[in-house]
Amino acid sequence: MTTGSTEGILIKTRQRWLGEAVELVSSMRFAISLLTLIAIASVIGTVMKQNEPMPNYVNQFGPFWFEVFNKAGLYAVYSAWWFLLIMGFLVLSTSLCIARNAPKMLRDMRSWRDNVREQSLRNFHHRMDWNLVEGVQASAARLAAQVRGRGYKVKLADKDGAVLIAAKQGAANKLGYIFAHAAIVIICLGGLLDSDLPIRFQQWFYGKAAFNGNGIISQIPERYRLGLGNPTFRGNTLIPEGASSSTAIIPQKDGVMIQDLPFTIQLKRFIIEFYSTGMPKLFASEVVVRDHETGRETAATIKVNEPLIYNGIALYQSSFEDGGSKLKLNGYAMRGGANTRFELAGEVNGSTPLAQVPGGYTVEWSGFRPFNVENMNNGGGTTSGDARAVNVGKSVNRGFMEGLDKHLGSSAKNANSKDFKNVGPTVQYKLRDQTGQAREYLNYMQSMQIDGAYVFLAGMREQPDQPFRYLRIPADENDSMVEWMRLRAALANPQLRQEAARRYAQHAISSGRDTPAALREQLQQSAQRGLDIFAGDGSQSGFIAVTRFLEKLPAAEQEKAADIFMKILNGSMWELWQAARAKDGQAAVASDEANGRFLQLSINALADAGFYPAPVLLQLTGFEEIKASVLQVTRSPGKKVVYFGCLLLVLGVFAMLYIRERRLWIWIKPGADGQGSQALMAMSTQRRTLDFDREFEQMKARLAPAPASPGN
Repeated sequence: MTTGSTEGILIKTRQRWLGEAVELVSSMRFAISLLTLIAIASVIGTVMKQNEPMPNYVNQFGPFWFEVFNKAGLYAVYSAWWFLLIMGFLVLSTSLCIARNAPKMLRDMRSWRDNVREQSLRNFHHRMDWNLVEGVQASAARLAAQVRGRGYKVKLADKDGAVLIAAKQGAANKLGYIFAHAAIVIICLGGLLDSDLPIRFQQWFYGKAAFNGNGIISQIPERYRLGLGNPTFRGNTLIPEGASSSTAIIPQKDGVMIQDLPFTIQLKRFIIEFYSTGMPKLFASEVVVRDHETGRETAATIKVNEPLIYNGIALYQSSFEDGGSKLKLNGYAMRGGANTRFELAGEVNGSTPLAQVPGGYTVEWSGFRPFNVENMNNGGGTTSGDARAVNVGKSVNRGFMEGLDKHLGSSAKNANSKDFKNVGPTVQYKLRDQTGQAREYLNYMQSMQIDGAYVFLAGMREQPDQPFRYLRIPADENDSMVEWMRLRAALANPQLRQEAARRYAQHAISSGRDTPAALREQLQQSAQRGLDIFAGDGSQSGFIAVTRFLEKLPAAEQEKAADIFMKILNGSMWELWQAARAKDGQAAVASDEANGRFLQLSINALADAGFYPAPVLLQLTGFEEIKASVLQVTRSPGKKVVYFGCLLLVLGVFAMLYIRERRLWIWIKPGADGQGSQALMAMSTQRRTLDFDREFEQMKARLAPAPASPGN
């Protein structure tokens, strides 16, 4: 075998492989496989929140699955390399399919298929032949006119003494195939154009990178900024009332990129209206846009679904945030025997060192809401403080949480009983210690009525994905938490506990001659022991500590001992309250039903305070609200391309489904006896349907009203 023949074989082999590869890529099965993968990826991108901060995914999935999903690019599916690769292959596959089939379809649309023979027409399923009295030419002219009257395009061709009438209708059906496939290519190209592919291109070839530090936006280096010539982007800008912005923030997997805008947006006023349920009814931004090039200012109002389009850049009303509201608060010590109160100021989205509390704490102000609408309807049941005393130790905050769910849950929990009320402002903050550990707190400014009593709600959670657990602090006669804080500090003071035990023993047993001193001393020790157990030793306190103590007794004696213990504890706590007031120079309170109810709620709150691990409780006392608007800023040139592709897709699908291509041939030749002529008609279509059968029968009746010959 010569060298030339070997090279020829190799060339033919490569050509064959190339042809098979092209055929595979352009095949229907390959395109359907790609569409299936895109559909699966779209489902993932819909179910899983995209472009969230990475700590959110760690909290949701855990460290192991976070890394697995991160490697797979599931946190930004639509910009993942594999998704863009699938889109690219789909464009290539569909383009090759169009390139292979469109020329043949266009030639077939223009073709009259007038090269058929009489014998081939006789093999058609839908055919008919009949005799005519006119000659060949006259019959051809008449039949052509009748066929043309049915909406067909007609062509006559001479065939060796015979005449062939070739007619066609619905050739646009093939345009539907071309339009539908071209639409897929156009939509994919538009999607790729509006993806972050242009940004990645700048990162690959122009050294752009995501910024993951802190700093003033105007001082961020050029490497982390995208210029005005960036063809496509989708970012957000947060603007407080009275402030302005000329940049947008584009989130990236490992940080953000700064997109410079050709104009400055100034927020004059942010408007928000609510339904009675507390859901936003309307929020809009009154802005002034100042063009950097011309200096022209344009005033506009941006609403949801009513964006502002300026020089090809769309400004959408996305959401709203706090713009740095000024807060005033009172701080109450939650540890130790000192009843300490101090004033504190903060600003939302800022931080404040908590110098008044040892431990190097810092307050990070994360949120503020001026009002909160909650469903306050009881729903037919209450959860009293006594129920909690019965179930001590069974659950952390069971009685409280059940009652709170009834009153402050969503309307779906009791859809037939609603009583929506504004329960006032809330402040949300994190307490971070010097080691970097932090817990999050949510406190209501005003007291609210729950189970017939007014209480202050103080919420806490340890992880962002957890719900808040609330401590209910009863409001005193001055609608404050001063008395409860006084009682909390007194319970943590050993001297006051001792004094309360002495007072309780003295008041419980009269000091007459017949009263044994040993009995009073024994009762005092029991009261002292009960207060010490309830106050706790640092690891356990409240009803949990009481339960652990009672569990050490024989089972037969536990119920009776629990009743005696709680009676002594309630009496001792009353005396502790009076002792604390006397220490602070306050008069004793009256022993009436209202104060008894307050004391019972206070005992319950003190028991729950062990599950509120905070060195201080911050209560909002005043605020100056500053709202901020979040605008989505987009430049999407691919949007019009996608719209055009969708139009082509609709036209293509309509053409394929509702336009039927039909072909008709009539072969006319001289009669067998030299008189008149004979006609043979045949019809065909791509899909044989009942409609086509009816059309054939109608065509027979129109062209040959006389009965057909017996051979038909």
